[in-house]
Amino acid sequence: MSYAPDVDGDPDAGEVIWTWVPYDERDGRGKDRPVLIVARRDAERVYGVRLTSKSHQGDHDYLAIGSGEWDSAGRPSWVDVEQIYLVHREGMRREASVLDLERFTLVATALQRRYGWSLGD
Repeated sequence: MSYAPDVDGDPDAGEVIWTWVPYDERDGRGKDRPVLIVARRDAERVYGVRLTSKSHQGDHDYLAIGSGEWDSAGRPSWVDVEQIYLVHREGMRREASVLDLERFTLVATALQRRYGWSLGD
């Protein structure tokens, strides 16, 4: 995982994008929602974790990251570190904003601890 935001129309690590995310029931339904891109898999696909404005205070599967431009209402957000999504660049609806390096590092560190992923520069 390396912090590499570049607001150029492609999803990059450190950017919050909007994309279609399936519901937990995995029944074909889902909705557009903000996703923090955390790593690149290859030229076409990236890994991301979904954001939610629903409070998950005290839930070890969620990390509070505060508010940002991805939420027009300015609500605080939580990152779901339990579920990792593989997002194709064509599946990105829009780039919403860039998460600052400090908060990206908090998320990356949580993912490293949980999954053993390496942290880049």
